[in-house]
Amino acid sequence: MVGDQVAIPGLGSAPGGSTSEASARAFGEENRARLLQQYFSSAEAVTPENAWRHVYRLLLWIDRTTGLAHCYESDKCQPGRPWYARSLAFHVWSAEALGVAPGELDKHIDYLFRHATADLAHVAARNRARLLGTVSGQRRPYEGMGLPEPGEDPELESIIIEVLDPFLAQRPSPTALRELAERIYAHVGLENKRKNLVGEGFEDTVSALLSRIPAIARTHTIHVRPLLHQLPGFRQPRANSKPRQVDLALVQGATGRRTLVSCKWSVRSDREEQFVSDFRDYAELEEAGEDFDYVLVTNEFDPARLAAACEVRRQNSPLFSAVVHVNPAGPHAAYGAPIPPRGKGISRALGHIESGRLVGLDGWLRDVAGR
Repeated sequence: MVGDQVAIPGLGSAPGGSTSEASARAFGEENRARLLQQYFSSAEAVTPENAWRHVYRLLLWIDRTTGLAHCYESDKCQPGRPWYARSLAFHVWSAEALGVAPGELDKHIDYLFRHATADLAHVAARNRARLLGTVSGQRRPYEGMGLPEPGEDPELESIIIEVLDPFLAQRPSPTALRELAERIYAHVGLENKRKNLVGEGFEDTVSALLSRIPAIARTHTIHVRPLLHQLPGFRQPRANSKPRQVDLALVQGATGRRTLVSCKWSVRSDREEQFVSDFRDYAELEEAGEDFDYVLVTNEFDPARLAAACEVRRQNSPLFSAVVHVNPAGPHAAYGAPIPPRGKGISRALGHIESGRLVGLDGWLRDVAGR
């Protein structure tokens, strides 16, 4: 539980808010903005050099199936597989880079999710208590039939008893076991909602960093999830076409230079084609007759996907003006795990790091600030 828990905006005093409504609000834009403001109010001032630390403190999380900082697809990071060794290396690197012990890393990261779920768990518990009378009335006609109680899971309860029985002075009551099972399922269910936060949360975090670097904030207008035609020099699509939305955009005040940013915490294989398609749409709707920058900001660790993003081209030029990783030292540490290399992906990705094609968030922010 998070100590400085506060109410979800819009649900703090609402007596009848549903859990689904609470979930939407807990992970929604208004609550994310509140949590970001809360975090930065006591965090160290943002600089290009420490920006990546803020990203990881806000969004990096522990994969509960491995106990390690998440850097790759969970099923491929299980003990015994190559990415488990890489996850170990990344976890140790992350802890050292953030100045904490590896066993304490979980307490210093995942700020947005931990705080959002603390609020959500509070609302869910309140809703369960509110519905007790209703549930009792619904079950009354069937009393004496031995129907399972809500949350009752005999298989899970037997697992709990089997594991803990040697340490228990007495067997827990059925009510205690049922409540424990409900809490376990609630914990797992909340973890499954992480994707609701990471996507737009990453966009919000990058925007918050940009707006807190004076050399950028005073020279650029920062747009979060704008429609493309709301940006200078882009026209609306045809009447029957869906408006295009951009994750993040920067417009320099003095020159009008436009930077369209695709913020993707991870790069799924289907997104690789989507990048090309998005750029094609942006170029088609550009009506000022001027170039614009197209930048990818990501925390992807798959070496082949990182290399592909660096290498993808449009006609005779790279598709992306810059490919930005939160911190390339993270993948570099993971790739250096003591296991035999497989395939050419790692060597390709390392080559792009060494050449500067794959840059860190710090380098990109310095570049934007220096324009």
